Amino acid sequence: MSASSTPSVLLNTGAQMPLLGLGTYTLQKPEEVHRAVDVALSVGYRAFDTATYYENEAALGRALRELLPKHGLTREDVFIITKLHPKDQGEKAKEAALLSLSQLDLGYIDLYLIHWPGTHGVPETDPSNPVNRAKSWALLEELHGQGKLKAIGVSNYTPAHMKEMMQSCKVRPALHQVEFHPRLCQAEMRRLCKEYGVCFQAYSSIGQGDLVTNPVVMEVAKSCQRTPAQVLLRWAVQQGVPVLPKSSNPERIEGNAKIFDFTLSDADMDRLSALDCGHKYCPDPSKVL
Repeated sequence: MSASSTPSVLLNTGAQMPLLGLGTYTLQKPEEVHRAVDVALSVGYRAFDTATYYENEAALGRALRELLPKHGLTREDVFIITKLHPKDQGEKAKEAALLSLSQLDLGYIDLYLIHWPGTHGVPETDPSNPVNRAKSWALLEELHGQGKLKAIGVSNYTPAHMKEMMQSCKVRPALHQVEFHPRLCQAEMRRLCKEYGVCFQAYSSIGQGDLVTNPVVMEVAKSCQRTPAQVLLRWAVQQGVPVLPKSSNPERIEGNAKIFDFTLSDADMDRLSALDCGHKYCPDPSKVL
């Protein structure tokens, strides 16, 4: 399965990004990353998500360089996402992005994100946070213009952060990666992304594992003879939202890829969406100035 035949979404850069990617948070041992990437490539994953914070960029890059030929693929067949560490927000952003580029050693980065709206070590309400965000973005715009970062975007921004950004940016973000699952439907953020022409991408699609035991999710899974995880991922991609399930378990990696050969009914989609209660399993960026 080549990148062109993988279900994808069109970014505002003109690039196609796969709807399904492998999240690599917590995968740190090189052999663990290698094994996960090998399985993922074999079952059709063509996007891989990492971050400086994950401390596995070098391992991911090495695994891909070694494994792409094995699977009859080239660099152009995969889509790589990585992110700016909050400690590098501001003046250090360009240097940090170039280090990620070097660590991955894949020629270019398909998508580089500002990981968090705040700056590590700076109070959430400190007025330097928006200044640092703006500086980071300006530096990433430079690297984007040079072709080193094919697309740039953000992660964990609130609607307020996004509105602020759109008033000053020269390059519109290609994507916003944010926590998204039936208990956190992010209606306002999705509306803004659509208005601005920014791709909305999900992380934590199964609610850090909690949602797979939710009674409604389990009932829907039973009725369509799928796993709860597959149902949760399908709920997102059926709305055109790209997902990044993370796992080091070969069976789960393979299972999570089987989300394009079934459809949830409108009734089941509505039942799942009705679970929305604004619940966050991950850090909340809403207090970051």
